Amino acid sequence: MPDDLRVLILGGTAEARHLADALAAEAPHVRVTTSLAGRVTNPGTPAAGDVRVGGFGGPDALAAWLRAHRIDVLVDATHPFAATISTHAARAVAASATDLFALRRPGWPAHPQDRRHPARSLADAAARLPALGTRVFLTTGRQGLAAFAGPELDGLHFVVRTVEPPEPPLPRSTHILLDRGPYTVEGERALLLEHRVDVLVTKDSGGSATAAKLTAARELGLPVVMVERPPAPEGVPHVPDVRTALARLGLSPDAADTCP
Repeated sequence: MPDDLRVLILGGTAEARHLADALAAEAPHVRVTTSLAGRVTNPGTPAAGDVRVGGFGGPDALAAWLRAHRIDVLVDATHPFAATISTHAARAVAASATDLFALRRPGWPAHPQDRRHPARSLADAAARLPALGTRVFLTTGRQGLAAFAGPELDGLHFVVRTVEPPEPPLPRSTHILLDRGPYTVEGERALLLEHRVDVLVTKDSGGSATAAKLTAARELGLPVVMVERPPAPEGVPHVPDVRTALARLGLSPDAADTCP
């Protein structure tokens, strides 16, 4: 790895924080900057490296930022559903001399006992609900809730869990839970029983922090509407975890095990 390597991490995920900390701890000569969108009031930030907050203003502005800061490698470690910034990143590197790869945790594998119903979009997920249940545990985030606010779903009750308070429009009958993972199977099971949930809606985000709800739903025999990930930008290589990302950057994968 070159001694003067400059890395920009598009962050907002646990993997992004872990990668930034591993690079700072094991390769202090590498200049690491993590960029956060700024949509969460108290975002988790890496323990080391530089942090910038806010958007870039589109792919051309991002390309200009990469050139101005002489970035060698851009790591797209954003949420699997952050399709816009991933597209902008792919377009930006085409206009600069920056290498790009995506750090994407795998989606949740289906279990033989799952009652999983794939959905192409939030609107598709909403359209499936009347045939599946009347009390919905909605864990798709605070954006896009308008897809569930149509009059055709007025007879359903929604328990909506988000990190930040959602903005209207919201489903007519809504109970808001403000919380942040990680969650336990016991806690998720208790929540589903307390609110008499009979169908779960989630995105295929992957990872362990929020996977407990799937196990709890499986144990209770509940159907799960799973919104599929948007397609990744064409031609962008991706790695599944921090260890593989470190190896791609020329650092020992074992560095992933040495940082907090």
